[in-house]
Amino acid sequence: MSPTACLPGLLAALLLAAAAQWLAGLPWLAAHAVSPLLLAIVGGMLLANLRRLPVSWQPGLQLSRQQLLRAGIVLFGLQLTLGQLQQLGGRVLLIDALVLGSTFGLALWLGRRLGLDRDSCVLIGAGSAICGAAAVLATQPVIRASGERAGVAVAGVVLFGSIAMLLYPWLYGLLAPLGLTQAGYGVLAGSTMHEVAQVVVAGKAVGEAAAASAVMTKMLRVMLLAPFLLLLAAGWQRRVAQPGQRVPISITIPWFAFGFIAVIGLNSSGWLPAGLHDALLQLDRLLLAAAMAALGLDTRFAALRRAGWRPLLLAALLFCWLLLGGGGINWLLQA
Repeated sequence: MSPTACLPGLLAALLLAAAAQWLAGLPWLAAHAVSPLLLAIVGGMLLANLRRLPVSWQPGLQLSRQQLLRAGIVLFGLQLTLGQLQQLGGRVLLIDALVLGSTFGLALWLGRRLGLDRDSCVLIGAGSAICGAAAVLATQPVIRASGERAGVAVAGVVLFGSIAMLLYPWLYGLLAPLGLTQAGYGVLAGSTMHEVAQVVVAGKAVGEAAAASAVMTKMLRVMLLAPFLLLLAAGWQRRVAQPGQRVPISITIPWFAFGFIAVIGLNSSGWLPAGLHDALLQLDRLLLAAAMAALGLDTRFAALRRAGWRPLLLAALLFCWLLLGGGGINWLLQA
């Protein structure tokens, strides 16, 4: 893909991100702590559903949704330290593993009872259990699912992940008087929400401490994608291969998650000059806002209607499980 082909969509995402950052600085919105990331994704959704976007934007929007988002997540590590990561400890990794396993198992069980094919159950389950659209797209080549089924799964997890992104900060307002801390809220959001980008928005909507805890929890969950894909590939091999035969499988490793950990280590070392550190943080905010804008520009409600009710019902039931069952796992292990 040539850089020239990416330019229109990339500029659209960056301009929408800059507009969102400017709006977030207005007195009323700033007083209510409205996140520029939230403004960027909502603005993108409105624009995408009010008018038909030029086809020439698609390469740049894809670049923004994938590479810019991953670069932004890696640079987000500049706001964190190894001490904070160590403070989360194995307890958070256990929460992530329990949420992942229970959600994926429930997807297989519920999906078959709803009359869905196995590929759809696996794709929707992976997207809900791990990291949204990225997990769906990483799982698709492992099980050799069709692009249509992957598109339906992505539509479902983006829809309910967007609902969670708006719902979780409101829930924090209800539960904070009962003793829910920003750190505890961050672990809840990171371990139960779908997309990395949506976790960033939901965390920043509450506070910097919540955002730090949410992103670290989510990135530990993203790193579970690699062993998940290896286990899934082994199971798929046994199901489709003839005795003594091996079928080639493509597995995508989420390297950006390891880059995120490396940048946390760099930030903890104190080697970065203050001026460079601040400049990289400004760049990080712009990259994340551009990724949010691109994600919003790719969300079309018509595609959700075409998907039919069964896949969306499965995605909805898994969303309820993440909220209630995942919340219960968090409560038991964080109490």
